[in-house]
Amino acid sequence: IWGLTAGGGPFDTTFVVNGRSRLFWTYTARGAAAGEIRDDGTISPTAAGGSVPFAPEIAIPALIAMREKYGDNLFSTYGFLDDFNPTLIAATPKYGRLAPGIGWFDTDYLGIDQGPIIAMIENYRSDLIWKTMRKNPYIVAGLKKAGFTGGWLGN
Repeated sequence: IWGLTAGGGPFDTTFVVNGRSRLFWTYTARGAAAGEIRDDGTISPTAAGGSVPFAPEIAIPALIAMREKYGDNLFSTYGFLDDFNPTLIAATPKYGRLAPGIGWFDTDYLGIDQGPIIAMIENYRSDLIWKTMRKNPYIVAGLKKAGFTGGWLGN
């Protein structure tokens, strides 16, 4: 189970988890950057969902594992909730809700997170997004002006 990207979180505070003091954030860009690693244990399903056409061998099993392990805590009416943190099992979050002993779960569905999941699963299935993009003269011209060459641009 993986999924580092910008997303919501339980609160902006330091909290002790497994005997260690850990910094938690609400909304932030999680992951590694020059000089900083920002990882409070929060996972965003949209990271794996948006990666399906690029790395299906790890993205699809990650989504299946999330659904199977966290069930209705993470997957509801419109699909995956935006974020969850399985390391935070006992606290009162500012945002979202706590499933005691299981973890923190966001209560939001944001289009910026749901859209990539749906679009990239369909793209994996049928290449619809990529086929459509390749036919758009503005995208083709922009990529060429930016210096991109080869691959489908060379055809």
